[in-house]
Amino acid sequence: MNPFWILHTGRLRLTPVGGSDLADLEAIKRDPRVFAIMLGGVRNAAQTADELAHDIIAWGAHGYGIWTIREHPGGGFVGLTGLEDRPDGRGVALRFALWPEAQGKGYAREAAGAALRFGHDRAGLRRIIAVARESNFASRTVLGGIGMSECGSFEQGGHRMLVYESIAEPAS
Repeated sequence: MNPFWILHTGRLRLTPVGGSDLADLEAIKRDPRVFAIMLGGVRNAAQTADELAHDIIAWGAHGYGIWTIREHPGGGFVGLTGLEDRPDGRGVALRFALWPEAQGKGYAREAAGAALRFGHDRAGLRRIIAVARESNFASRTVLGGIGMSECGSFEQGGHRMLVYESIAEPAS
């Protein structure tokens, strides 16, 4: 694993997903409290394994991807965040999902903010988007709190989805 890809915040350690994370990823992705409203919904073990393989390949191909979020120090798994190409062609999207027990502590904002900065500053992505259900005020608050701005909307599965974006300033 490239140490350049490991991120630290005041309370968290973000590490690119790997094979040793499969059990944590299976647990969080099969939990409807977390993944019922995510793109693609709740996953089974085979879907999670396929996604993990795709995520590992993405790191090598693009220099960005999905991280596990762990408390630091201590190492407890609290969720995931990262950057990935949306299957609908809207662009590279910021994603995050945390266990309910980890929500309300500012972890999502801390981790998503670190992923967003990585995308602009290290991966060289000029535009990064994020998508949240209009009714998901917690995610919308995180996205606004890390400096993303609402830029559009679309309907998906009977829900109004809001698109946020962050555009990096050109290097001077």
